[in-house]
Amino acid sequence: MTYKNQTYRALLLPLFIGSLSATSVPALANDQTEIERLKNLIEELDQRVKVLDRKREIASEEASAKQKSAPVLVAGENGFGFKSADGQFEYKLRGIMQLDYRNFDGDAFPTAINGFTARRIRPTFEGTVFGKYGFRFTPEFGENKAAVVDAYLDARFDTAAQLRFGKFKPAVGLERLQGAGDIKFIERSYVSNNILPNRDLGLSLSGEVLNKKLNYAFGVFNGVSDGGENTTTQDVNSEKEFTGRIFTNPFNDSDNFLRGLGFGVGGTFGNSTGTTAASNLPSYKTPGQANTFFNYATSVFANGQRTRLSPQAHFYNGPVGVIAEYADVSQQVKVSTNAATLKNDAWQVAASWLLTGEDASYKGVKPNSPFGANGGLGAWELVARYQENNIDKDAFTNFVDTTKANAASAKTWGLGLNWYLNQSSKFAVNFEQTSFSGGTGLKKLDGKTENFAVARYQLAF
Repeated sequence: MTYKNQTYRALLLPLFIGSLSATSVPALANDQTEIERLKNLIEELDQRVKVLDRKREIASEEASAKQKSAPVLVAGENGFGFKSADGQFEYKLRGIMQLDYRNFDGDAFPTAINGFTARRIRPTFEGTVFGKYGFRFTPEFGENKAAVVDAYLDARFDTAAQLRFGKFKPAVGLERLQGAGDIKFIERSYVSNNILPNRDLGLSLSGEVLNKKLNYAFGVFNGVSDGGENTTTQDVNSEKEFTGRIFTNPFNDSDNFLRGLGFGVGGTFGNSTGTTAASNLPSYKTPGQANTFFNYATSVFANGQRTRLSPQAHFYNGPVGVIAEYADVSQQVKVSTNAATLKNDAWQVAASWLLTGEDASYKGVKPNSPFGANGGLGAWELVARYQENNIDKDAFTNFVDTTKANAASAKTWGLGLNWYLNQSSKFAVNFEQTSFSGGTGLKKLDGKTENFAVARYQLAF
Protein backbone atom coordinates (compact mmCIF):
# COMPACT_ATOMS: atom_id res chain seq x y z
CA MET A 1 0.00 0.00 0.00
CA THR A 2 1.35 3.48 -0.90
CA TYR A 3 0.59 6.45 1.33
CA LYS A 4 1.07 9.49 -0.86
CA ASN A 5 -1.47 11.76 0.76
CA GLN A 6 -0.01 13.48 3.82
CA THR A 7 -3.43 14.01 5.43
CA TYR A 8 -4.07 10.31 5.15
CA ARG A 9 -0.78 9.60 6.97
CA ALA A 10 -1.64 12.10 9.73
CA LEU A 11 -4.85 10.22 10.45
CA LEU A 12 -3.13 6.87 10.57
CA LEU A 13 -1.46 7.27 13.96
CA PRO A 14 -4.47 8.29 16.12
CA LEU A 15 -6.71 5.75 14.44
CA PHE A 16 -4.23 2.97 15.06
CA ILE A 17 -3.71 4.00 18.69
CA GLY A 18 -7.45 4.34 19.17
CA SER A 19 -7.99 0.82 17.90
CA LEU A 20 -5.42 -0.45 20.33
CA SER A 21 -7.09 1.41 23.19
CA ALA A 22 -10.47 -0.05 22.39
CA THR A 23 -9.38 -3.65 22.09
CA SER A 24 -6.53 -3.96 24.59
CA VAL A 25 -6.77 -4.80 28.25
CA PRO A 26 -6.80 -1.82 30.68
CA ALA A 27 -3.30 -2.62 31.88
CA LEU A 28 -1.91 -2.26 28.34
CA ALA A 29 -3.81 1.00 27.69
CA ASN A 30 -2.19 2.55 30.75
CA ASP A 31 1.26 1.33 29.90
CA GLN A 32 2.92 4.49 28.49
CA THR A 33 6.08 2.61 27.62
CA GLU A 34 4.23 0.24 25.36
CA ILE A 35 2.36 3.11 23.73
CA GLU A 36 5.61 4.95 23.04
CA ARG A 37 7.09 1.79 21.56
CA LEU A 38 4.12 1.41 19.24
CA LYS A 39 4.29 5.06 18.25
CA ASN A 40 7.95 4.67 17.35
CA LEU A 41 7.15 1.54 15.37
CA ILE A 42 4.44 3.32 13.41
CA GLU A 43 6.76 6.27 12.68
CA GLU A 44 9.42 3.84 11.45
CA LEU A 45 6.92 2.10 9.21
CA ASP A 46 5.71 5.45 7.91
CA GLN A 47 9.29 6.43 7.09
CA ARG A 48 9.81 3.19 5.21
CA VAL A 49 6.63 3.83 3.23
CA LYS A 50 7.97 7.28 2.30
CA VAL A 51 11.23 5.72 1.11
CA LEU A 52 9.36 3.17 -0.96
CA ASP A 53 7.15 5.89 -2.44
CA ARG A 54 10.20 7.91 -3.45
CA LYS A 55 11.84 4.87 -5.03
CA ARG A 56 8.70 4.28 -7.05
CA GLU A 57 8.64 7.95 -8.12
CA ILE A 58 12.29 7.76 -9.21
CA ALA A 59 11.62 4.54 -11.14
CA SER A 60 8.60 6.14 -12.83
CA GLU A 61 10.62 9.24 -13.74
CA GLU A 62 13.43 7.10 -15.17
CA ALA A 63 10.95 5.02 -17.21
CA SER A 64 9.29 8.18 -18.53
CA ALA A 65 12.65 9.69 -19.48
CA LYS A 66 13.68 6.47 -21.19
CA GLN A 67 10.42 6.36 -23.12
CA LYS A 68 10.91 9.94 -24.29
CA SER A 69 14.37 9.13 -25.68
CA ALA A 70 13.64 5.64 -27.05
CA PRO A 71 13.39 5.19 -30.85
CA VAL A 72 9.89 4.68 -32.22
CA LEU A 73 9.29 1.70 -34.52
CA VAL A 74 6.78 2.24 -37.32
CA ALA A 75 4.96 -0.39 -39.37
CA GLY A 76 1.84 0.41 -41.35
CA GLU A 77 0.24 1.28 -44.65
CA ASN A 78 2.76 4.10 -45.20
CA GLY A 79 5.81 1.85 -44.94
CA PHE A 80 8.21 0.53 -42.34
CA GLY A 81 10.91 2.29 -40.36
CA PHE A 82 11.98 3.90 -37.15
CA LYS A 83 12.53 7.41 -35.85
CA SER A 84 13.89 9.19 -32.81
CA ALA A 85 11.49 10.16 -30.04
CA ASP A 86 11.83 13.85 -30.93
CA GLY A 87 11.19 13.16 -34.63
CA GLN A 88 14.45 14.76 -35.73
CA PHE A 89 15.85 11.53 -37.18
CA GLU A 90 13.79 9.14 -39.29
CA TYR A 91 14.37 6.23 -41.65
CA LYS A 92 11.73 4.60 -43.86
CA LEU A 93 11.54 1.59 -46.12
CA ARG A 94 8.86 1.86 -48.80
CA GLY A 95 8.29 0.12 -52.09
CA ILE A 96 6.17 -0.55 -55.14
CA MET A 97 5.70 -3.67 -57.25
CA GLN A 98 3.62 -3.73 -60.43
CA LEU A 99 3.05 -7.01 -62.27
CA ASP A 100 1.31 -6.82 -65.68
CA TYR A 101 -0.14 -8.96 -68.40
CA ARG A 102 -0.09 -7.10 -71.74
CA ASN A 103 -1.81 -7.88 -75.02
CA PHE A 104 -1.34 -6.06 -78.33
CA ASP A 105 -3.71 -6.36 -81.27
CA GLY A 106 -4.48 -4.49 -84.49
CA ASP A 107 -2.67 -4.11 -87.79
CA ALA A 108 -0.15 -1.38 -86.82
CA PHE A 109 2.36 -3.68 -85.10
CA PRO A 110 1.52 -7.29 -86.01
CA THR A 111 4.70 -8.68 -84.43
CA ALA A 112 4.16 -7.07 -81.02
CA ILE A 113 4.74 -9.57 -78.21
CA ASN A 114 2.09 -10.42 -75.63
CA GLY A 115 2.87 -11.70 -72.15
CA PHE A 116 3.65 -11.06 -68.52
CA THR A 117 6.08 -8.41 -67.33
CA ALA A 118 7.29 -6.92 -64.07
CA ARG A 119 6.71 -3.27 -64.95
CA ARG A 120 8.17 -1.82 -61.76
CA ILE A 121 10.01 -3.35 -58.82
CA ARG A 122 11.23 -0.44 -56.74
CA PRO A 123 12.22 -0.46 -53.07
CA THR A 124 12.73 3.02 -51.62
CA PHE A 125 14.96 4.03 -48.75
CA GLU A 126 14.35 7.51 -47.42
CA GLY A 127 14.86 9.47 -44.25
CA THR A 128 15.51 12.68 -42.38
CA VAL A 129 18.42 13.81 -40.21
CA PHE A 130 18.42 16.78 -37.85
CA GLY A 131 14.85 17.52 -38.87
CA LYS A 132 15.74 19.50 -41.99
CA TYR A 133 17.90 17.30 -44.17
CA GLY A 134 16.47 14.41 -46.12
CA PHE A 135 17.51 11.75 -48.59
CA ARG A 136 15.90 9.27 -50.94
CA PHE A 137 17.33 6.32 -52.84
CA THR A 138 15.20 4.21 -55.20
CA PRO A 139 16.73 1.42 -57.30
CA GLU A 140 14.82 -0.20 -60.18
CA PHE A 141 14.65 -3.93 -60.82
CA GLY A 142 11.70 -4.06 -63.24
CA GLU A 143 11.85 -5.27 -66.84
CA ASN A 144 14.98 -7.33 -66.17
CA LYS A 145 17.19 -4.33 -65.46
CA ALA A 146 18.92 -2.71 -62.53
CA ALA A 147 19.17 1.06 -62.43
CA VAL A 148 18.99 4.05 -60.11
CA VAL A 149 15.61 5.79 -60.41
CA ASP A 150 15.90 8.38 -57.63
CA ALA A 151 18.96 9.41 -55.66
CA TYR A 152 18.80 12.85 -54.08
CA LEU A 153 19.40 14.96 -50.99
CA ASP A 154 17.04 17.59 -49.56
CA ALA A 155 17.60 20.65 -47.41
CA ARG A 156 14.19 21.69 -46.07
CA PHE A 157 14.84 25.17 -44.71
CA ASP A 158 11.14 26.01 -44.65
CA THR A 159 7.92 25.03 -46.40
CA ALA A 160 8.59 28.04 -48.62
CA ALA A 161 12.13 26.99 -49.56
CA GLN A 162 13.47 23.49 -50.17
CA LEU A 163 16.69 22.69 -51.97
CA ARG A 164 17.07 19.35 -53.77
CA PHE A 165 20.21 17.96 -55.39
CA GLY A 166 20.69 14.69 -57.26
CA LYS A 167 18.65 12.59 -59.67
CA PHE A 168 14.89 13.16 -59.48
CA LYS A 169 11.82 14.35 -61.40
CA PRO A 170 12.15 17.94 -62.62
CA ALA A 171 9.00 19.79 -61.59
CA VAL A 172 7.48 20.40 -65.03
CA GLY A 173 4.60 18.03 -65.79
CA LEU A 174 1.49 17.54 -63.67
CA GLU A 175 0.94 13.84 -64.31
CA ARG A 176 4.67 13.08 -64.15
CA LEU A 177 4.84 14.41 -60.59
CA GLN A 178 2.26 11.87 -59.46
CA GLY A 179 3.74 8.79 -57.85
CA ALA A 180 3.78 5.61 -59.95
CA GLY A 181 1.26 4.09 -57.56
CA ASP A 182 -1.15 7.04 -57.77
CA ILE A 183 -1.66 7.42 -61.53
CA LYS A 184 -5.15 6.52 -62.72
CA PHE A 185 -4.19 4.71 -65.92
CA ILE A 186 -1.67 1.90 -66.00
CA GLU A 187 0.62 3.94 -68.26
CA ARG A 188 1.07 7.70 -68.27
CA SER A 189 0.01 9.82 -71.22
CA TYR A 190 1.89 11.01 -74.30
CA VAL A 191 2.49 14.31 -72.50
CA SER A 192 4.56 12.57 -69.80
CA ASN A 193 6.11 9.74 -71.79
CA ASN A 194 6.85 11.46 -75.13
CA ILE A 195 7.35 15.19 -74.49
CA LEU A 196 8.23 16.29 -70.95
CA PRO A 197 11.33 15.14 -69.02
CA ASN A 198 11.08 12.08 -66.81
CA ARG A 199 14.08 12.25 -64.46
CA ASP A 200 17.31 14.20 -64.66
CA LEU A 201 20.43 15.11 -62.70
CA GLY A 202 20.43 18.59 -61.28
CA LEU A 203 19.53 21.09 -58.61
CA SER A 204 16.18 22.68 -57.80
CA LEU A 205 14.60 25.17 -55.40
CA SER A 206 10.92 24.71 -54.60
CA GLY A 207 8.34 25.63 -52.02
CA GLU A 208 4.78 26.48 -51.04
CA VAL A 209 3.71 30.02 -50.24
CA LEU A 210 0.49 32.00 -49.65
CA ASN A 211 -0.92 29.46 -47.22
CA LYS A 212 -0.05 26.60 -49.58
CA LYS A 213 -2.07 28.13 -52.39
CA LEU A 214 0.94 28.64 -54.64
CA ASN A 215 3.62 26.08 -55.42
CA TYR A 216 6.78 26.98 -57.31
CA ALA A 217 9.87 25.11 -58.52
CA PHE A 218 12.91 26.22 -60.49
CA GLY A 219 15.89 24.09 -61.43
CA VAL A 220 18.97 23.56 -63.53
CA PHE A 221 19.68 20.10 -64.99
CA ASN A 222 21.92 18.28 -67.43
CA GLY A 223 18.97 17.97 -69.81
CA VAL A 224 17.23 14.92 -71.28
CA SER A 225 15.48 14.20 -74.56
CA ASP A 226 11.67 14.20 -74.78
CA GLY A 227 10.25 11.79 -72.19
CA GLY A 228 13.79 10.82 -71.31
CA GLU A 229 15.58 9.80 -68.13
CA ASN A 230 19.21 10.49 -67.36
CA THR A 231 21.72 8.08 -65.91
CA THR A 232 23.90 8.93 -62.91
CA THR A 233 27.04 9.39 -65.02
CA GLN A 234 28.82 12.58 -66.08
CA ASP A 235 26.93 14.68 -68.63
CA VAL A 236 27.88 14.15 -72.29
CA ASN A 237 28.25 17.91 -72.91
CA SER A 238 28.40 21.20 -71.03
CA GLU A 239 24.93 22.38 -72.08
CA LYS A 240 22.39 22.73 -69.27
CA GLU A 241 18.61 22.92 -69.17
CA PHE A 242 16.57 25.26 -66.99
CA THR A 243 13.15 24.23 -65.70
CA GLY A 244 10.34 26.13 -64.03
CA ARG A 245 6.82 25.54 -62.81
CA ILE A 246 4.15 27.60 -61.09
CA PHE A 247 1.02 25.85 -59.85
CA THR A 248 -1.82 27.28 -57.78
CA ASN A 249 -4.68 25.83 -55.75
CA PRO A 250 -6.50 29.11 -55.08
CA PHE A 251 -9.49 27.61 -53.24
CA ASN A 252 -7.83 24.86 -51.20
CA ASP A 253 -8.82 26.40 -47.84
CA SER A 254 -12.48 26.93 -48.74
CA ASP A 255 -15.50 24.67 -48.72
CA ASN A 256 -16.95 25.69 -52.07
CA PHE A 257 -17.28 23.75 -55.29
CA LEU A 258 -13.88 24.90 -56.59
CA ARG A 259 -11.82 23.63 -53.68
CA GLY A 260 -10.26 20.86 -55.78
CA LEU A 261 -9.29 23.16 -58.67
CA GLY A 262 -5.61 23.59 -59.44
CA PHE A 263 -3.85 24.98 -62.49
CA GLY A 264 -0.46 26.17 -63.62
CA VAL A 265 2.26 26.04 -66.23
CA GLY A 266 5.65 24.37 -66.49
CA GLY A 267 8.43 24.49 -69.01
CA THR A 268 12.08 23.92 -69.89
CA PHE A 269 14.65 25.97 -71.76
CA GLY A 270 18.16 25.10 -72.90
CA ASN A 271 20.38 23.79 -75.65
CA SER A 272 20.65 20.17 -76.74
CA THR A 273 23.57 19.22 -78.92
CA GLY A 274 24.16 15.72 -80.22
CA THR A 275 26.17 13.85 -82.80
CA THR A 276 25.42 11.13 -85.34
CA ALA A 277 26.66 8.64 -82.71
CA ALA A 278 24.60 10.12 -79.86
CA SER A 279 21.70 12.09 -81.32
CA ASN A 280 20.06 13.32 -78.07
CA LEU A 281 16.73 12.85 -79.85
CA PRO A 282 13.81 10.66 -78.73
CA SER A 283 11.63 8.02 -80.29
CA TYR A 284 7.89 8.46 -79.79
CA LYS A 285 6.10 5.46 -78.26
CA THR A 286 2.52 4.25 -78.31
CA PRO A 287 0.58 3.94 -75.00
CA GLY A 288 1.84 0.42 -74.26
CA GLN A 289 5.46 1.67 -74.30
CA ALA A 290 6.51 -1.34 -76.40
CA ASN A 291 6.13 0.08 -79.94
CA THR A 292 7.23 3.36 -81.54
CA PHE A 293 5.31 5.31 -84.16
CA PHE A 294 8.02 7.86 -84.98
CA ASN A 295 11.82 7.55 -85.11
CA TYR A 296 14.35 10.07 -86.32
CA ALA A 297 16.77 8.83 -88.94
CA THR A 298 20.05 7.58 -87.50
CA SER A 299 22.03 10.43 -89.07
CA VAL A 300 19.82 13.16 -87.50
CA PHE A 301 20.92 14.82 -84.26
CA ALA A 302 19.90 17.63 -81.92
CA ASN A 303 21.62 20.84 -82.89
CA GLY A 304 20.64 23.74 -80.68
CA GLN A 305 17.86 25.30 -78.67
CA ARG A 306 15.14 23.19 -77.13
CA THR A 307 12.12 24.65 -75.34
CA ARG A 308 9.07 23.00 -73.81
CA LEU A 309 5.85 24.54 -72.51
CA SER A 310 3.09 22.76 -70.58
CA PRO A 311 -0.13 24.38 -69.30
CA GLN A 312 -1.90 22.00 -66.91
CA ALA A 313 -4.86 21.69 -64.56
CA HIS A 314 -6.79 19.29 -62.37
CA PHE A 315 -10.18 19.37 -60.67
CA TYR A 316 -11.52 17.12 -57.91
CA ASN A 317 -14.97 17.24 -56.36
CA GLY A 318 -16.36 14.38 -54.34
CA PRO A 319 -15.81 11.09 -56.22
CA VAL A 320 -15.02 12.79 -59.56
CA GLY A 321 -11.62 13.88 -60.80
CA VAL A 322 -10.31 15.39 -64.03
CA ILE A 323 -6.76 16.08 -65.17
CA ALA A 324 -5.88 18.00 -68.35
CA GLU A 325 -2.45 18.71 -69.72
CA TYR A 326 -0.82 19.99 -72.89
CA ALA A 327 2.85 20.07 -73.86
CA ASP A 328 4.83 21.13 -76.89
CA VAL A 329 8.51 20.97 -77.67
CA SER A 330 10.56 22.99 -80.11
CA GLN A 331 13.89 21.39 -81.05
CA GLN A 332 16.57 22.39 -83.54
CA VAL A 333 17.82 19.38 -85.50
CA LYS A 334 20.33 18.74 -88.25
CA VAL A 335 21.22 16.08 -90.78
CA SER A 336 24.09 16.62 -93.19
CA THR A 337 23.52 20.13 -94.59
CA ASN A 338 19.82 20.21 -93.72
CA ALA A 339 18.68 21.93 -90.52
CA ALA A 340 15.25 22.78 -89.11
CA THR A 341 13.37 23.64 -85.95
CA LEU A 342 10.75 20.95 -85.38
CA LYS A 343 7.70 21.40 -83.16
CA ASN A 344 5.92 18.37 -81.74
CA ASP A 345 3.09 18.37 -79.21
CA ALA A 346 0.79 16.18 -77.11
CA TRP A 347 -2.25 16.61 -74.91
CA GLN A 348 -4.57 14.58 -72.73
CA VAL A 349 -7.82 14.81 -70.79
CA ALA A 350 -8.50 12.06 -68.25
CA ALA A 351 -11.48 11.62 -65.92
CA SER A 352 -12.08 9.32 -62.98
CA TRP A 353 -15.18 8.41 -60.96
CA LEU A 354 -15.13 6.48 -57.69
CA LEU A 355 -18.24 4.33 -57.80
CA THR A 356 -18.03 3.55 -54.08
CA GLY A 357 -18.15 7.20 -53.01
CA GLU A 358 -14.62 7.93 -51.83
CA ASP A 359 -13.21 11.39 -52.46
CA ALA A 360 -11.08 11.65 -55.60
CA SER A 361 -7.69 13.30 -55.25
CA TYR A 362 -4.35 13.86 -56.93
CA LYS A 363 -2.90 11.29 -54.55
CA GLY A 364 -3.96 7.66 -54.18
CA VAL A 365 -7.31 6.28 -53.03
CA LYS A 366 -8.05 5.04 -49.52
CA PRO A 367 -11.17 2.82 -49.53
CA ASN A 368 -13.90 3.62 -47.05
CA SER A 369 -14.41 -0.13 -46.59
CA PRO A 370 -11.21 -2.11 -47.29
CA PHE A 371 -11.75 -5.46 -48.94
CA GLY A 372 -12.30 -8.28 -46.43
CA ALA A 373 -12.70 -5.98 -43.42
CA ASN A 374 -16.22 -6.46 -42.01
CA GLY A 375 -17.47 -7.52 -45.43
CA GLY A 376 -15.95 -4.51 -47.19
CA LEU A 377 -15.62 -4.51 -50.99
CA GLY A 378 -12.81 -1.98 -51.34
CA ALA A 379 -13.05 1.02 -53.66
CA TRP A 380 -14.04 0.80 -57.34
CA GLU A 381 -13.10 3.46 -59.87
CA LEU A 382 -13.92 4.03 -63.54
CA VAL A 383 -11.41 5.96 -65.66
CA ALA A 384 -11.52 7.35 -69.19
CA ARG A 385 -8.94 9.24 -71.24
CA TYR A 386 -8.39 10.79 -74.63
CA GLN A 387 -4.90 11.80 -75.78
CA GLU A 388 -3.01 12.82 -78.90
CA ASN A 389 0.60 13.07 -80.01
CA ASN A 390 1.42 15.05 -83.16
CA ILE A 391 4.70 15.25 -85.07
CA ASP A 392 5.80 18.30 -87.07
CA LYS A 393 5.05 17.75 -90.76
CA ASP A 394 8.54 19.04 -91.62
CA ALA A 395 10.00 16.05 -89.81
CA PHE A 396 8.93 13.88 -92.75
CA THR A 397 11.03 15.71 -95.33
CA ASN A 398 14.57 14.81 -94.33
CA PHE A 399 14.51 13.65 -90.70
CA VAL A 400 12.29 10.53 -90.36
CA ASP A 401 13.58 6.96 -90.38
CA THR A 402 11.65 5.51 -93.32
CA THR A 403 12.89 1.98 -92.56
CA LYS A 404 10.66 1.87 -89.49
CA ALA A 405 6.92 2.26 -88.95
CA ASN A 406 5.98 5.92 -88.68
CA ALA A 407 3.01 8.26 -88.44
CA ALA A 408 2.42 11.99 -88.14
CA SER A 409 -0.26 11.64 -85.50
CA ALA A 410 -1.36 9.13 -82.85
CA LYS A 411 -4.85 9.52 -81.36
CA THR A 412 -5.82 7.31 -78.43
CA TRP A 413 -8.95 6.77 -76.38
CA GLY A 414 -8.98 4.50 -73.37
CA LEU A 415 -11.15 3.06 -70.60
CA GLY A 416 -10.20 1.41 -67.37
CA LEU A 417 -11.39 -0.03 -64.07
CA ASN A 418 -9.43 0.18 -60.81
CA TRP A 419 -10.20 -1.94 -57.76
CA TYR A 420 -8.50 -0.71 -54.60
CA LEU A 421 -8.56 -3.58 -52.10
CA ASN A 422 -6.98 -1.28 -49.52
CA GLN A 423 -4.68 1.72 -49.53
CA SER A 424 -1.69 -0.42 -50.60
CA SER A 425 -3.14 -3.03 -52.95
CA LYS A 426 -4.84 -2.51 -56.32
CA PHE A 427 -6.02 -4.44 -59.36
CA ALA A 428 -6.42 -2.52 -62.64
CA VAL A 429 -7.50 -3.27 -66.20
CA ASN A 430 -7.16 -0.87 -69.17
CA PHE A 431 -8.06 -0.92 -72.83
CA GLU A 432 -6.69 1.71 -75.21
CA GLN A 433 -7.12 2.01 -78.97
CA THR A 434 -4.77 4.14 -81.02
CA SER A 435 -5.39 5.24 -84.59
CA PHE A 436 -2.56 6.62 -86.73
CA SER A 437 -2.54 9.09 -89.58
CA GLY A 438 0.07 10.55 -91.88
CA GLY A 439 3.62 9.35 -92.29
CA THR A 440 5.80 8.42 -95.21
CA GLY A 441 7.56 5.49 -96.84
CA LEU A 442 6.57 1.87 -97.17
CA LYS A 443 6.02 1.45 -93.41
CA LYS A 444 3.83 4.44 -92.74
CA LEU A 445 1.06 3.72 -90.26
CA ASP A 446 -1.61 5.90 -91.87
CA GLY A 447 -5.06 4.34 -91.32
CA LYS A 448 -3.81 1.57 -89.01
CA THR A 449 -4.65 0.90 -85.38
CA GLU A 450 -3.10 -0.54 -82.24
CA ASN A 451 -5.27 -2.14 -79.53
CA PHE A 452 -3.62 -2.35 -76.14
CA ALA A 453 -5.18 -4.34 -73.28
CA VAL A 454 -3.39 -4.66 -69.95
CA ALA A 455 -4.12 -5.98 -66.47
CA ARG A 456 -2.06 -5.15 -63.40
CA TYR A 457 -1.71 -6.11 -59.77
CA GLN A 458 0.02 -3.42 -57.71
CA LEU A 459 1.36 -3.45 -54.19
CA ALA A 460 2.61 -0.09 -52.93
CA PHE A 461 3.45 0.92 -49.39
